[in-house]
Amino acid sequence: MKRVITKKLMPGMVLASDVLSFESNIRLLDKGTVLNEKDIARLAFYSIIDVLIEDEPAETAPVTDAAVTELTYSERLKQSEDFKEFKQDFEECAHKYEHTINDILKGNKELDLDDMMTPIYSLLGQGRTASNIFDMLHNLRLYDDATYTHCINVALITNILAQWLRWSPEEVEIATQAGLFHDIGKLLIPDSIITKPGRLTDDEYRIIMTHPQKGYEAIKELNISNHVKNAALMHHERNDATGYPLKLRGPQIDKYAKAVAIADVYDAMTSARYYRGPLCPFIAISMFEDEGFQRYDPEMIIAFLHNIVNTYLRNTVRLNTGEVGEIIFINSNALSRPTIKVADDYIDLSKCPGVYIQEII
Repeated sequence: MKRVITKKLMPGMVLASDVLSFESNIRLLDKGTVLNEKDIARLAFYSIIDVLIEDEPAETAPVTDAAVTELTYSERLKQSEDFKEFKQDFEECAHKYEHTINDILKGNKELDLDDMMTPIYSLLGQGRTASNIFDMLHNLRLYDDATYTHCINVALITNILAQWLRWSPEEVEIATQAGLFHDIGKLLIPDSIITKPGRLTDDEYRIIMTHPQKGYEAIKELNISNHVKNAALMHHERNDATGYPLKLRGPQIDKYAKAVAIADVYDAMTSARYYRGPLCPFIAISMFEDEGFQRYDPEMIIAFLHNIVNTYLRNTVRLNTGEVGEIIFINSNALSRPTIKVADDYIDLSKCPGVYIQEII
């Protein structure tokens, strides 16, 4: 047997031991499981860094790669002036945010919140819809995976989620701020742990789990909403009390922290990490469908899933069969399994067990 980091797992590999989640000791997968894409996504969902694998992989059917004869939706988007402008604004926003946060961590309590938020609202403005924003973010997924970048992503996603929930403009503003500040504690964790590509020791994982408290301590004296401070402290709490650091249950968790938690996990799953590449959004959506209703606020997760799937309409996707097509219809009873137009054929994934979207291209 050998230890393989999640980033290098491939369908067909066989688990050599049971896999348990660190924070709640839940059995995730059994020894002998032949891994598929969804299993690998489940490991990422629970932040499993690596697993023990049998030396010989299971037999898997070869996958053929269908040729794409014209530009995909993603390729067309990346050539657009709007994407180029968004990318430039995003990079400038990340640079400014990094500078401001470092000042806060050095003890500067004089925060110009309006100045800090202006670049975020610039990214959200200019007539861009939720679909536009998610398209932009998806096509920046291989961009630098720093904590600063992640916080900006989560601020944008939390803003959109708050609008989907029909929160007031004041609540949307607080939600956006909560997303931007939520992970500041990660910057107080040694970089050698944050960027470690291999297995974390128990002690290292416990250190990682201190970042919500560290983040709260770093911003508790700032002149910002208490909801923003709570989001830094509570964004890893879960409705079923399986989260950390306080093991809170649903009613005890600040509603802004609940919204940030969904945006945080979605962005973490669909972005590159040091131990794996970005996961397909539809695999992430499938994980939320399977396990999200116990761990996250039901109203929020329903609003998030029902709306986010529609942002990917008209995107070009590759199925696990190798076929390439376009998302043309969302199945409301199986959100992660839309209908795909492949050449002159239509594939309803909700009626095709074993076939799923592997990649948005």
